Order: sequence, then structure tokens, then C-alpha cells
Amino acid sequence: MELYLVLLLVFSGIGIANTSYLAYHAITKTDVACIFFPKEWCRKVQYSKQSKTFGISNSYLGLVMYLSIFGLTIGYVYGFAIPFWWIQCVVGFGFLFSMYFTFVQAFVLRAFCTWCVVSAINFVVMAIASFVLY
Repeated sequence: MELYLVLLLVFSGIGIANTSYLAYHAITKTDVACIFFPKEWCRKVQYSKQSKTFGISNSYLGLVMYLSIFGLTIGYVYGFAIPFWWIQCVVGFGFLFSMYFTFVQAFVLRAFCTWCVVSAINFVVMAIASFVLY
């Protein structure tokens, strides 16, 4: 299997785990663990008004994107009639979404959440895989 496909599958899998964790905490309204950053920063990001888009938790939207990328990539690998540009569209949208929220954390909230940074790194790797390595 080509490297770009392996990267898409591995990093969308990491993203599924990451956003599932965040979605669990969004449902239970409990604080996420804050690794590498002060706990107050994660709380600030987690409970900010920017943590939702059109009233929907960003963790749910991220989970849908990661599941879509994983499913489309599996379909592409197994030869279903899935054009690669569909994967590129979801990855591209997710990348822009992630970069926007990284900007919000840096310049609006002035606080970072570990799990959001992980997601941003995931989308950078998947964007490279689908637009550079493809």
C-alpha cells in the first residue's frame, strides 16, 4: 500500500480516537486531561463559545470528518468507485477548519488544548499525504 494511504489511515484512526475522547467529555460535561499545557488553558478552550460551530460541538464535527476520511480511504484502497478528490475535499476542509481553530486558540483565547493541537497535527500530516505525496 502506498505511503500516502497508510498515513491517511493511521492519522484518521488517531483522529477518531482523539475526537471520540473529546466527544465523550462534551457529552458528560467533564474536563479533559490537559497534557503539556496548564489545566486552565484546556478548560478555557473546552468551554469557550468557539468550541461549537452552529451549536454543534467541534468534537462531533471532527469525529464525522475523521470517520469520513477513514471510510473513504478504506473504500478507495479496496477499489470501490471513490475518486481520490473526495478524500482530498474532506481533508482540505478539515485542515482549514483545524488551522482556523488553532488561530483562535493562539490569538483569541490565548490558550491551547492538547487534544486540539493533536488534531491540528493530524490534519497537517493528512494534508501533506493527500496533496503532496499523492
